[in-house]
Amino acid sequence: MNEQSKYKTIGLMSGTSLDGLDIAYCEFLYQNDNWSFTIKHGKTIPYTAEWKNRLQNAPNISPDELTILDSEFGNYLGEQCATFIQKYNLEPDLVASHGHTVFHKPEDGFTLQIGNGTSLRSHLPCPLVYDFRTQDVMLGGQGAPLVPIGDQLLFSEFDACINIGGFANISMQINGVRRAWDICSANIIMNPIAEKLGYDYDVDGDWAREGNININLLQQLNKLAYYSETAPKSLGKEWVVETIEPILNSFEISEKDLLRTLVEHISTQITNNLHDINGEVLFTGGGVFNQFLMRQIQEKTKSKIVIPSPKKIDFKESLIFAFMGVLKIRNEVNVLASVTGAKENHSTGKVLFY
Repeated sequence: MNEQSKYKTIGLMSGTSLDGLDIAYCEFLYQNDNWSFTIKHGKTIPYTAEWKNRLQNAPNISPDELTILDSEFGNYLGEQCATFIQKYNLEPDLVASHGHTVFHKPEDGFTLQIGNGTSLRSHLPCPLVYDFRTQDVMLGGQGAPLVPIGDQLLFSEFDACINIGGFANISMQINGVRRAWDICSANIIMNPIAEKLGYDYDVDGDWAREGNININLLQQLNKLAYYSETAPKSLGKEWVVETIEPILNSFEISEKDLLRTLVEHISTQITNNLHDINGEVLFTGGGVFNQFLMRQIQEKTKSKIVIPSPKKIDFKESLIFAFMGVLKIRNEVNVLASVTGAKENHSTGKVLFY
């Protein structure tokens, strides 16, 4: 057992919605068999048009080009992290990086997050923990969702935790066991539509509010087979490209009507997963800032929605990857088989020491 009880850790997260790189400096304290945390500093660095395009196009390039991108993105992560460390005059014990997901097909036995560890580590004054998903897939798991270990150990006061980012996912205790799964696609499908109207996202859901629900489109989306599957289950960009986009492209309706219909769809799928919860549900992720979406969710559920501080909304995932790095350094379980479907609980992540 590691005797260290306090950890100063940086978490790096690049989500599927491609809104930017999230960096969070967090302090964790292990005392009386319980973990506590503080998010000291957080920053989201928006991607330039070039980086956004390169990351979006990553699934379509050759293996050689992908290797180069992996290394260059690792350097980018390292440079941004080094600047962050210098800005706040930090002395982190370790950095934990999720990287950016290019491929996620656990049913075919693979997942890939770029952001080369060796390239990234070369910019850091401390050890690095990275590549959190591969081991779980090798153990027969979905490689996702991974944040439920943090929900269980850091946010146990809530009946459920929901994150609305590129995808919406949920984590909760069921009969004393932590369960979690991806609910549906969210910002990964709404943001590209908002971009056609001139913004990176639908600010406050104002455009969706002006649109009308297309009942035929809503019905097609709500009857997708994934929603009736049982967990463990997870979603990737491939599912959006193969399943969601063809449906959206088959309807010739305005962007505002598309957004309104998607808000109805997403709020319906989220609240379908809250039927048995009367207590408090913690909501985080960029989708929480979509006031219209949150209002639709509230109207459809009896659960008590808890929206925390903006820092927790923005950086909860970075916080939990930082925490997973701490657990890995301590050689403690940081992935739950009950969540991912792996054959056993395990301690995942590759470590590069300083």
